[in-house]
Amino acid sequence: MREYIPMRLPFKLLIAALLVLTAACAAAAGLVLFVSKPAPVVTTTGTADIGGPFTLVSTRGGTVTDQTYRGKWLVLFFGYTYCPDVCPTTLNNISVALEELGADANKLQPVFVTVDPDQDTREVLSDYLKSFDSRIVGLTGTQAQIDRIVKEYRIYVAKQKSESGDDDYLVVHSAYIYLMDPQGKFVNVIQGTQSGKEIAAWLRKETVHSKS
Repeated sequence: MREYIPMRLPFKLLIAALLVLTAACAAAAGLVLFVSKPAPVVTTTGTADIGGPFTLVSTRGGTVTDQTYRGKWLVLFFGYTYCPDVCPTTLNNISVALEELGADANKLQPVFVTVDPDQDTREVLSDYLKSFDSRIVGLTGTQAQIDRIVKEYRIYVAKQKSESGDDDYLVVHSAYIYLMDPQGKFVNVIQGTQSGKEIAAWLRKETVHSKS
């Protein structure tokens, strides 16, 4: 388990720089983002302008908004069901983290937000998530609805056509897990490629730290 190193730079500048750097690296690589060496975890001393209102469709049926999850710590990951590696890896890590947390997981609501709504209907998402912890809720919507939440959470998303020349494509996207507090305010991010035990330890630390 690696140490969580406090950062002395203003948090808004630090997190913005981190997300911009991620986007630049993803665009240069031309691949679905998978970071083999996780970036340092940021310890927050304030809040960044990340997050905002959204309206989406849940795999559990019906429309949900950001207000639906008030009172819970919201754990968000953005991806898509045809993602070849980072999405299933991250969702598996989140599933392990929920098990590691035991009863503490009851105060969390993990969600998987698609960045490819054309392919990921509610039914497709629901079937895909059967491979992971049942507490993870899938969210989809219209392209405009997804574009809005992607912008609010500063997610980098770009479609890449397949080299075969057919209709297949990959979606280059950010690979962070976002944590929002029970009032809907941004807390922190962590790389989705960290182990389930590391994510569980991070969630315990952040939820306790944010309440103090």
